[in-house]
This record gives sequence, structure tokens and C-alpha cells, in this order.
Amino acid sequence: MNVLSHRLSHLLVSALVVLGVGLVLSAWVEKPAPAPPNVVLFFMDDMGYGDLSVTGALDYTTPNLDRMAAEGSRFSNFLATQAVCSASRAALLTGCYPNRLGISGALGPNSPIGLNPNEETLADLLKERGYATGIFGKWHLGDKQPFLPLQQGFDEYYGVPYSHDMWPLHPAQARANYPALRWIDGNEPKQEIKNLEDASHITSTVTEKALSFIRKHKNKPFFLYVPHPLPHVPLAASAQFKGKSTRGIFGDVMTELDWSIGQILGELKQQGLEKNTLVIFISDNGPWLNYGDHAGSTGGFREGKGTSFEGGHRVPCLVRWPGVVPAGRVSNKLLTTMDILPTVVKICGARLPKQRIDGVDWLALLKGDNTVTPRDHFFYYYRKNSLEAVRQGDWKLVFPHPGRTYEGYLPGQNGQPGPSTETHEFPMALFDLRRDPGERYDVREQHPDIVAKLEKLAEEARVDLGDELKNRTGANVREPGRINQ
Repeated sequence: MNVLSHRLSHLLVSALVVLGVGLVLSAWVEKPAPAPPNVVLFFMDDMGYGDLSVTGALDYTTPNLDRMAAEGSRFSNFLATQAVCSASRAALLTGCYPNRLGISGALGPNSPIGLNPNEETLADLLKERGYATGIFGKWHLGDKQPFLPLQQGFDEYYGVPYSHDMWPLHPAQARANYPALRWIDGNEPKQEIKNLEDASHITSTVTEKALSFIRKHKNKPFFLYVPHPLPHVPLAASAQFKGKSTRGIFGDVMTELDWSIGQILGELKQQGLEKNTLVIFISDNGPWLNYGDHAGSTGGFREGKGTSFEGGHRVPCLVRWPGVVPAGRVSNKLLTTMDILPTVVKICGARLPKQRIDGVDWLALLKGDNTVTPRDHFFYYYRKNSLEAVRQGDWKLVFPHPGRTYEGYLPGQNGQPGPSTETHEFPMALFDLRRDPGERYDVREQHPDIVAKLEKLAEEARVDLGDELKNRTGANVREPGRINQ
């Protein structure tokens, strides 16, 4: 009996020792790092600040986007870096002012320039980190092969190479010499978009390609970039959505786009990816207002696309990442499209570009720390390289410049544009956007100290980036990509 007890005691002690060693060893073994999050980036075309029902749209609803706002955060002071197609897209993908890269305006078919492949895009950086990268929709950073997405960090591309009004049928002007608009698959032109009936399948085609990409890459981290070509004119909705709103074709198009967002969000949930996916929804610039009933809404901000006023730059921004980004929050901190790249690469564990960028990291704000102010100021450049305004906090100083105005002109109807001018002379003015977001009351005389402070800040931009209005060349600008002629 004593021998048996002794043996049992010995076995018990040995078991406890083994268990203890195991516990110690398990404590030393590091837990596996969480999988990098997927990133889905929606970039709408000519969608204004007021074009979501959560920001005041009437006569149609955007329930999927409203749900995204409720489940995530809405940033109400988010600016497109420049209020025109190609420039805005260059800023988004590189984290730079587009004039730093030599990109301006909206590049046409057969453009001899494009985004320089030497620039490191968000896709380049995430691909290096092991992400699958795909773009489905509108590119518009050069339609020659050296500039297309497969040469700019993307594994897959299906979409249109530029705005879908750049075809022979555009109603605004004679464009008979424009080439046929074709879908591009990778680097290869495919079927032609011949008419509005063909164009009515653009949103559904982009959606199908995006869903296929998610299913294909569900078992590895991916970056899905969905730059929807609509609601840029010419407007076209599929048969399923025609007549579904009381806002006419614009409302129908917006209803279909909201459906598309819902399909992609739903696929993430179905594949079990919802909780580990960062979803960002923004627009490239404000609405093209002279298209009247075929244009969106600025939500009350001044002017629209192609201007340096808030109606051209202020765009919707929704961000959802369950468990990380606070739900139901609205932030009024100043942010821009340039700030997407440094924030996303930090989230995904990728590096920053080797060359200088202008974006700022706003991850702390994104996660809910409202005490931080990531962006202090912003420069409103337009045309090739004209510094038309500067902003710091809620103060905005507009410099004298010729520019586009829609005010005083009757907007068009039924897809036909109304007139506007590119040569209106805007005077210098100081606006307090906190009290006057519509930019109507010049308060320069009341705040000469603010004017002097913003003038000094603008001079820093002129040294760095240049300013055509002052015949200044910047010290730190880079060249776009060029095709040898």
C-alpha cells in the first residue's frame, strides 16, 4: 500500500511538472498574427456631397450606403484633392497632389502622357505586401499600355480606360474623331460600348467582375478598387432599375449604384470576410452642374466640378470596418483623397512610397480618437498648376483667378448640357467655413491676420509645387509618364 501510494504520488508530481512546463512553453509561443485586412475602395464619378439619402438626397434612397454609414463612420469634411477626373484619381492612388506628378485635368483618348509607372501606387505597395489587387471600372490615368493598371500594381483589370462620354456620341460637342469606347480586359481592348443601351450594362458588369474577384481571392488578403464610371454623364441604367425612382434617370442610376454597393457588401458577409475588411466609399469630385437634371447635388456647397469651391471638392466619405471603426459616428475633421494611401498601408503593414507624398495618416482618427487633427491645411490647385485657394482649419483664402462658374446660367435638361464659362474672374476672398460653408461672405477686412497667415502658407506651396498664376515653377515636381512620339 505504501509503495502504491508512493508511485501514485510520483506520477502526480511528474504530471504536474509536465503540465507546468507546458504552460510555460505555451506562454513563450507567440500567438499567430491576425490576418491582414482586406481593402475595398469605392470611388464614384461626379457624385456630389448631397447625392446620398444620408446626406439629403430626395426622390430616391440609398439604403445600402445609409447602412454603411450607420455601421461605420461618416467624414463630412472630406475633400477630393482636385475637382476633375484624372487629377483626382492620381491623388488617390499615389497620396500626392496631382500637380506634383505632372497630372492635370481629364486625360483624353490617345493621351501622350499618363501616370508615370515609376510612381508607387497603393496597388504597388499592397501587392508587395502579398495582396491580390484588382480594379474594375474607370481608370483614366492614361489609355496607352504603359500606363494601364497592370503596369501600375494591379493583377487584374476590367473596365473603361477613361470617362465614358469620351466617345463619338457625346451630346456636348462634336467628337466624331474620338475612337470607339471599348472595355479593357487586362491590357486588351474588348467589346465596344456603342450606344446608351450598351452603356446601361456598365454598372452591372463592374459589379459582376468585383464579386468574382472576391470569390476568387477569398482565402488571401486582397485590395479591390471599384471606380464606378457612373453617375458621370451620359447616364444609363439597366432595365431592372429604369423608372425605379421619382428623380428620373439620375435617381435610377443612383439606385442601381446603391444596389451594386449592397451586392459587394453582401458578398463579403457571405464569404465570412465582413469583419476583416476595411471598406471606403468616396467620390472623385462634385457634380457637373450644367447637366441639370442629369447632374447630382452639392448639398448646398458653392459651385461644382471643375472649381476650387467646396461644391467641387467636398464629397461623401463613408468608412466601415466592424469592431475597429466606430459605428454611427460623424467626424468633421479635414481629410482628403491623398490621405487614403498612407492610412491604408499602415493598416495593412505595407511601407510608404520611397518618393515624397502629401497624404497624412489618419488611422487614430479612423479608430475613434477625436482629439487628433491629422491634416492641418490643404491647397486647392486647378488647371495645369494654378493655386486658386488655400485652407487651414476652417479658414479658406481664395486667390484672384479665372475659372469655371455655373452661377447665372440655366442648366441643361435630358442629357444636354447648359452653358457655363471657364473665364469668370473670381476676386480674392476669405471665408470662414465654420459659419459660412456656402462661401458667400468675404471677411478679409475683419481678419487681416488670418489673410497674412494663409498667404505665408500659400508661399510655401508655390516654392514646393509652383503656381501658374504667379508664373512660379515648383522645386519638387516630378514628370508624368510619356509616350515617345
